Amino acid sequence: MARISGVNLPNEKRIAIALTYVYGIGRPLSLEILIKAGIDPETKAKDLTVDQENAIRKELELNMVEGDLRRKRQLDIKRLQDIGSYRGFRHRKNLPARGQRTKTNARTKRGKRHTVANKKIESK
Repeated sequence: MARISGVNLPNEKRIAIALTYVYGIGRPLSLEILIKAGIDPETKAKDLTVDQENAIRKELELNMVEGDLRRKRQLDIKRLQDIGSYRGFRHRKNLPARGQRTKTNARTKRGKRHTVANKKIESK
């Protein structure tokens, strides 16, 4: 089992897909890394040689992935909150920060629906 950037890559998947298990690497970047490293994207992860794994690691060092990328994103959000920007305020309130509507939708960001009880109307 190949271990790259602290992530165990699944053995049975093609290396082009297996690399996407690393945070910060999508399909296009995965293919670009494999081309630069001179590895066929159709190769299964279990069939990689030690030299090929090292070539992938060397190419990954040029990109920000996993912990470094997570840390940078958190610091960017913290900076927005500290300077008091609108986007920082939206992050702090756990609301969508990019102009989406919130009257309906935005369930992923706002969480599960909570029913608010109505006052009982007294009849005359």
